Amino acid sequence: MSAIPGYNGLLRKETAALPVAAPDWDHMLNAVKLRLNLTVGELSAQGHGQTDNHVLSRFCISVLECVESLDALQTRLDCELDRNALLKLEMLETQSALLQARKELLGTRAGERRARHSAEHDSLTQLPNRSYFENQLQHAMGEPHASELGLAILFLDLDEFKAVNDTQGHGAGDELLRVVAARLNQAVRMEDVVCRLGGDEFACLLRGLGNRKQLTQLAAKLFDSVKAPCKIGTHDLTVRPSIGIAICPSDGLTPESLLRNADAAMYHAKRQRTGYAFYDECTQGA
Repeated sequence: MSAIPGYNGLLRKETAALPVAAPDWDHMLNAVKLRLNLTVGELSAQGHGQTDNHVLSRFCISVLECVESLDALQTRLDCELDRNALLKLEMLETQSALLQARKELLGTRAGERRARHSAEHDSLTQLPNRSYFENQLQHAMGEPHASELGLAILFLDLDEFKAVNDTQGHGAGDELLRVVAARLNQAVRMEDVVCRLGGDEFACLLRGLGNRKQLTQLAAKLFDSVKAPCKIGTHDLTVRPSIGIAICPSDGLTPESLLRNADAAMYHAKRQRTGYAFYDECTQGA
């Protein structure tokens, strides 16, 4: 067999363009090199009389060049495998970093939600606070045709609540406020907003209830619900609410005036011991 001119250079060009190889190529390359080396050994062992010395020499050189090129190929393969393993490791590290970043982002968002909830809610009763209520009231009054659809405020205060704190302690008073908050929430509709304004004062924002009869029925329902006896510790306590009702737009054209007039109606109900009163009732005798 004659030598293959340029074979070594051809293999080197092919090696430079190799893609990432499979791990079992190592076994294949070693087997090929072993077979080529054995071939050279077998040819060299043959008598010079049976094969032309010049052709044999060139063939052996070509085979050895093939072995050298295969070595270079194997070296490149090892480098590619190492690079592939490094890329996999970097990918895993990147995925881990992304997961950690996602956890931190979710934690930040959860923290923001907790902070926002804390800023908008009363810590004792978990009802919305005055700030949240005033924002909702302003938004509701700014809606188109708000007065035509019906908008009203119920302002509620607990009569003689101070006596509960004085005789039973502030712990009992706090528990009573929590009970009242829960009862108010249960008595109104899902779309209504109940808040604790502060102390023993509560308010309800009602949309779609501008009818005087409907508001009277709801006020009576809230009065009965809050007035029902409740057990605090070993004591059965009863607290009586006073409720003031103000309707938009007749009782106020701004959030401030509507809330202020509902407060005035509540004080009228407290003085008259009527349980609840509309704002126009406390202005009739003025």
